[in-house]
Amino acid sequence: MDGADLAYLRTADGAAAVAVADRLALADDTLLADVGVVRGIAGRHAGAVIEQVRARRRAHVKLGDVDGWLLTDEAVQQATPTAVAEHRARRLAWLSVHDVTCSIGAELRALVQVCPRVVGSDLDPVRARMAAHNVPRALVYVADALTPTSSADVVIADPARRADGRRIVDPEQCSPALSALHAAYAGRSLAVKTAPGIDHAGLRRTGFGGEVEIVSLDGGVREACLWSGPVAVPGLTRATVLRGSGRGGYEVFSTDPHEVEPEPAGKYLVEPDGAVIRAGLVRHYAARHGLWQLDPHIAYLSGDAVPAGERGFEILEEMRYSEKGLRAELRARDVGAVEILTRGAGVDPDALRKRLRLQGSQSMTVVITRIGRQVMAYLTCPTR
Repeated sequence: MDGADLAYLRTADGAAAVAVADRLALADDTLLADVGVVRGIAGRHAGAVIEQVRARRRAHVKLGDVDGWLLTDEAVQQATPTAVAEHRARRLAWLSVHDVTCSIGAELRALVQVCPRVVGSDLDPVRARMAAHNVPRALVYVADALTPTSSADVVIADPARRADGRRIVDPEQCSPALSALHAAYAGRSLAVKTAPGIDHAGLRRTGFGGEVEIVSLDGGVREACLWSGPVAVPGLTRATVLRGSGRGGYEVFSTDPHEVEPEPAGKYLVEPDGAVIRAGLVRHYAARHGLWQLDPHIAYLSGDAVPAGERGFEILEEMRYSEKGLRAELRARDVGAVEILTRGAGVDPDALRKRLRLQGSQSMTVVITRIGRQVMAYLTCPTR
């Protein structure tokens, strides 16, 4: 999308064309005819009109109400989910904030609800104009993220994390690099969004002394946020678990008690949220809930109760794993549908499921994991 497309979309004719396109299916089997309809109304801007409709439809779950927003499909894919942005904004309430990679303004929208002064900037002039349209309460302009252009208390940056189609997990390989952002905003509070797969232990070894926050939303790990400066808790690692409903979220901290010893399986198996696992806070989570590890190197926990709001697995049978033995046990229990979860066992769940060739009427979850040198299989029933 170029500047001319954007200018057209902001006119009454552009808005009318988007409204017409929104009434079309734009599905694979109707696309050719639908494009013809839109081209008859919008001419050379038909592609931009169709992209608006499709992007808004895709954005609904991730960003909520974006009616009237100007978007691109790529920007929607890269945007911070609203629930994550609102969580960060609550932490920064009453501070002035500058998002130096604001893109279409997903983060700005959350910030303007609670912060007294919000500034956005982006190197891409089209996206900056989109953000200004989408979040009129924020001051938005074109600027390089590495050139300080405001005196805001906190700077937020979301460096590009893809190159040649591959995902980058090393913040020094992102654009701009973490070290370059720290140099540009030395002494100021800085929040840098990075890939959730970041090696934060390795990051510590390189000298990063700020706060590492791993954030998940509805079970999916979304980002690692690297906090530094006055707003950060030096040396802290935090797992933030968010629920889209706004209920049942929690945080786990590296300063929490974590004296947990491995023990045999109890009544239930529990797999902590991915943010807890990525943050290396499995034992901290276990200690909080009276759980224990089966193996010090495996994330599965066990206990006599499942933490409120979490999914657990009631253990029906515990056995040493062998494919032949597992097949016999499942057939004896008339199992036809099986969910297979595995950690540290070198088992491919999809391939194993096909080889089991089950035909029963019951369903079951099988957890296969390494305990010491032994691979164990747990036949379980999910608690929800």
